[in-house]
Parts: sequence; structure tokens; C-alpha cells
Amino acid sequence: MIFMCIPPEPSDNGRMARPPSLLCVGCWQQMHLPVPLRGIASIPFRLVGLRPSRMNPNTCTFCELAFTKIMRARNVTIDATVFFADLRGYTNLTRNLPPQTMAALLDTFYDACGTAIWDHDGLLNKTIGDAVMAVFNFPIHKDDHAAQAVLAARDLQASCRTKFAELAAAHGLDKKDLGIGIDSGSVAFGEFGKTHRDLTAIGTVVNRAARAQAAAARGQILVTQEVHDRAPTLSWQEAANDYELKGFDSPISLYAA
Repeated sequence: MIFMCIPPEPSDNGRMARPPSLLCVGCWQQMHLPVPLRGIASIPFRLVGLRPSRMNPNTCTFCELAFTKIMRARNVTIDATVFFADLRGYTNLTRNLPPQTMAALLDTFYDACGTAIWDHDGLLNKTIGDAVMAVFNFPIHKDDHAAQAVLAARDLQASCRTKFAELAAAHGLDKKDLGIGIDSGSVAFGEFGKTHRDLTAIGTVVNRAARAQAAAARGQILVTQEVHDRAPTLSWQEAANDYELKGFDSPISLYAA
């Protein structure tokens, strides 16, 4: 149950971007609580520090800060899809370009990631320098979360192709590309650490997604067999290829999406 308020606008890839929700989708799905995010009804909640989350503006800061109260545990095992995207060639650029240009490149990348991930109900869990990590299927539940992650990756690639071309023309940069890796399965999700609490996912699925991202060529999306099998309605570029991924004893089959 999602309450919409702002008329949608076309996204960079031509389709209509999803409008923001009036209520926190996470609180509604997890606890059936109508927590206002926007509009007049949200003002009392803002006064006590509850506002749209930076991880997904259709969820609230209560979802990310009060995980223990919501789930009755510091962390839980969930079925999820994990997505890593990396901006290729960023390290080399930092040696040759002024900080303002690098900041503009990262701003463009992060904004494109946020739009693509949030449009498909994912959580932009971490920004790690020139990479991002996203989690799909919590706190917003989607039965087809694997397919949603792949669609988000495709939207992100399309958006970045356009935005990076504009940025390259404005700043004299070479063509920039992304590498993306995706895996699905059981992960431990919740709060980790004591002196510094971090809300994130950990486990083999996370590691495999990160390694698939590292194996992806420029402009490529690589997904595991599990993601491929969970998204039968999507088309795929080619048959799976086996990859030797760091930290895994046996080759891993990956599909180009």
C-alpha cells in the first residue's frame, strides 16, 4: 500500500520516474503503521527527528535507526538481492583532475544510483568512494526483488551513459563506465558493531555480488545463476560463463544482463 503525491517526471532513460510516497512504505509493510513522510501530517514526526531515510526516501529514519525495535533482534536472516556498482577508472582520474571535477563526477554517479535503486524499491545501503552497495527486499518487500535489482542496474547503466557523456563534454573527460554485480539469497541484515552501529547486510551473497562486480567489464552487468533463475521473464544477453572469483574455490557461473 503506497500513497503517492507528486506527479511523476520522465527519468533520464525515458520512462516515468516513480513519485515519492506520502507514507513510509517500510513501516507500513513491516508493522502496518501509517507513518507520514511528507505533507502537513508529517510535521509532528519531523519535530521528533523522524524524516525520509537517505537510504531510500520512501522509508523513514525509524526504519534504519530502530531496527532492533521493529524486528525484535539486532540482525535477522532475510532473503534479499545485493547489488554492487563501481565507477571504473576513478582512481586514475583522481591523479589528473581537479577536486571540483571529481566531485561533479561522483555527484552524478551517486544521484543516478539513488534514482535507479529507489525506483525499484531498493535500499542504497552504502556509498564506498567510487562504488555503491544496494539491498533489495528490505524494508520494502518485493516478491520479484531479483528482477527489480536487474532492472535497476539496467536503468543505472542507461542513465549513466547519458549523464557521463554530458559530463565528459563539459569537462573534457574520457568516456566513463560502470561495472555491476548482483546476487540473491540468504543474508544477515541488521545492526552490526557496538561502539559504531552499522545497518547493512553480510554473508556469502554479499561477497559474491562484490566479486561479480569486480569481474564485470566496463559497461557490463554480471548476475549469478540464482538471480538469473529468479527472473525468468527478463531477457539475457548470452549464456552463462564461468568466472574465477577471488575467495571462491570453484568457478562461479555469471550471466551478462
